[in-house]
Amino acid sequence: MLKELKPGFLLMAVMTVMLGLIYPAVITMIAQVVFPNQANGSLIVRDGEVIGSRLLGQSFARPEYFHPRPSGAGSGYDASASAGSNLGPTSAKLLNGAITTDDKGAESVAFDGIKVRIVHYCVENRIPYQSSTSLDTFKDAQGNLDDVKLIKAFSDEKAPLVFRPMSSIPADAVTGSASGLDPDISPANAEVQAARVAMARRVPVEGVRRLIGQHTVGRTFGLLGEPHVNVLELNLAIDEVFPAR
Repeated sequence: MLKELKPGFLLMAVMTVMLGLIYPAVITMIAQVVFPNQANGSLIVRDGEVIGSRLLGQSFARPEYFHPRPSGAGSGYDASASAGSNLGPTSAKLLNGAITTDDKGAESVAFDGIKVRIVHYCVENRIPYQSSTSLDTFKDAQGNLDDVKLIKAFSDEKAPLVFRPMSSIPADAVTGSASGLDPDISPANAEVQAARVAMARRVPVEGVRRLIGQHTVGRTFGLLGEPHVNVLELNLAIDEVFPAR
């Protein structure tokens, strides 16, 4: 019996050394020599500090920055919890959002929903819209939109809130990616946000649009994928050329 087992154990040992040690070591050395930046995570370093990766999205919420597409990764852009919403196109939760209630009865947003995202996108970027009910109805004491109220209004079976933008909104502005970590937005999305960023920084919008064009990456080999703009790199360029006041 040992005679029959010996070749199997020897083969396992040889393959373990070759494929578990030698092969990974060789590929790692080649990657470090040929593609060192990509092999180390495509990290972006400023003043000796790693501030992000070209491959991973991160949150930007202030008006003087371009905003990324929504994220379903953990609490948002969590690289340890990469995921999408996994909701279908006819899902009421995907469209209207969902509310959760804690053990003390306090309500909060469990999922904001595409319609709520459209409202915020229009308000933030001053896109004209029509609303069956004034948005002032859904503001809190500080004058901010209350997403819980919006979700309830959109989910009202008898008289749901109807909100229509007067111009088209890029799909990536209100939908998350499958990973929740997409670092890019479409040029159309960036163009819509340009006026807000320029106003917040008190600079000509033409200069902001010029930076968008400079940071727009075309299709791979002219055929694969879609043109896109890396949000982190664009925001770094904005800070460098037009520092926020």
